[in-house]
Amino acid sequence: MAGKTKIINGYRHIAYEGDHFTDDEMKMKSMEYYNSLDSRRSVRHFSNSMIPVEVIENIIKAAGTAPSGAHKQPWKFCAVSNSELKSKIREAAEKEEQENYNSRMSERWLKDLAPLGTDTNKEFLEIAPWLIIVFKEVYEIDDAGEKQNNYYVNESVGIACGMLISAIHNAGLVTLTHTPSPMNFLSEILNRPKNERAFLLLPVGYAAEDAFVPDIARKKLEEISDFYKK
Repeated sequence: MAGKTKIINGYRHIAYEGDHFTDDEMKMKSMEYYNSLDSRRSVRHFSNSMIPVEVIENIIKAAGTAPSGAHKQPWKFCAVSNSELKSKIREAAEKEEQENYNSRMSERWLKDLAPLGTDTNKEFLEIAPWLIIVFKEVYEIDDAGEKQNNYYVNESVGIACGMLISAIHNAGLVTLTHTPSPMNFLSEILNRPKNERAFLLLPVGYAAEDAFVPDIARKKLEEISDFYKK
């Protein structure tokens, strides 16, 4: 089917060429991928060792392959290695987190966070060599400066973020999903356009040599799934 095209609803489509594996190969590959992702951990202690920009570019390109509503691709990935900007981001993030921990979060919320060892100190925002800030485009601005709709924006950007985290892990790096709320300061510091809203902040780098992670377990398959078989 290589090179074949077809017109559907007036638009050109190209023949899909995907991989095809035997049942045994699928079982092996799916288990290998699971085992790899099961070793992924959220890390709060980073090395400051630099990461080549090409690696960050490839990680972002991988995230950009995510499906999206009407193929609008309503995302922007801002990669920051500038130390001055990282310091500004840390300062603003810690200010919001102090408000969260001291007044916005309930006692139950704080209790649930306790096993994770998190607090208002966000030094990783300066130590990690890269920060990737994901912005969602709530609408498009066309070449004429007019607003155009985007669809299923949160769902689309959420999927892209999952693929971004997977790509980071695949590269042998670590990250942490950081969502200081509200996150308007990220738009201000990075001077983002008015159609973008901060969605997620990810520090990216190597884990520090003395990094520790919480001794916690993921839910088992039977706890996260139900199968409806014939």
